[in-house]
Amino acid sequence: MNRLLDIAKNPLTIALVLIAALLFLGNTLSPGFASGGQILRLLIVAALLGIVAAGQNLVILGGREGIDLSVGGVVSLSAIVAGNVMNGMDGGIPLAILACVATGALFGLFNGLGVTLLRIPPLVMTLGMLGVLQGLLVVIRQGIPSGRAAPALSEFVTRPFLLGLPGIIWLWIGVGLLMAFILHRTVFGQRIYAIGSNEQAAFMAGVPVRRTRIALFMLSGVFAAIAGLCLLGYSGSSFANVGEQYMLPSIIAVVFGGTPLSGGKGGYTGTMAGAVLLVVLQSILTTINIDESGRQMVFGATLLVLMLFYGRGRGLRA
Repeated sequence: MNRLLDIAKNPLTIALVLIAALLFLGNTLSPGFASGGQILRLLIVAALLGIVAAGQNLVILGGREGIDLSVGGVVSLSAIVAGNVMNGMDGGIPLAILACVATGALFGLFNGLGVTLLRIPPLVMTLGMLGVLQGLLVVIRQGIPSGRAAPALSEFVTRPFLLGLPGIIWLWIGVGLLMAFILHRTVFGQRIYAIGSNEQAAFMAGVPVRRTRIALFMLSGVFAAIAGLCLLGYSGSSFANVGEQYMLPSIIAVVFGGTPLSGGKGGYTGTMAGAVLLVVLQSILTTINIDESGRQMVFGATLLVLMLFYGRGRGLRA
């Protein structure tokens, strides 16, 4: 009985039950909402959010109230960089991938250095970096769409690739496996949980806290950049604020997946389910004609409710 209660209270179980309930509700409101084709489209959108949330998950797991508010700006900038590099040509994809990874890693490095060396709180540092990125985007393109996705990239994101699933979904599965390996099978993963649980104790035990935290922010930037590249393939072109939609949902997905904002506990499997849940919820809100501002209000309220129930984690640690 206790085992069943534990399963019922597990965030992953809760997310899966809510996903099923929302699909039923959506199909009731709009017949065909839960059809195979529609679910596949929802999974593609969820994969984009889930890849961004992977990096967010790592930063939050690292503790010290870690959070990365700059992911939306990195997504937007990476999409523009990739679009201009490939400019509709398949031959430009390898260079575009390298440019995106370098862009995400660079801004993640700036975030990490600001948090560790300058001791700027992550919330303040990444919010400031978001402002820098938004200003840079305006300077670069003045908000005008720039660059085009290569046909091969668009096909990878939207067309069936293997077993009827597009490449973006297989990429997301790969990200999930990579995250599981990093968190549960590597020394680096042990260090993440250690500094997230008690940074001072981890430091006393010889864990390189600064290097680990810098690496977390760099990985967050890289995952956001990869999502920006894939988002370019999904939309076909890029524009200045294309990544803004991912900042708040990426945090909610992590918290819904059972990772408290205090860090040191949780994983990525629940975050994947949380990403799917949010995308289904957003689709239902769109179906009933709730505009973007209304959806943001719902997401904000959802985060507050999650924090109330199980998002705050364990309090301050000695």
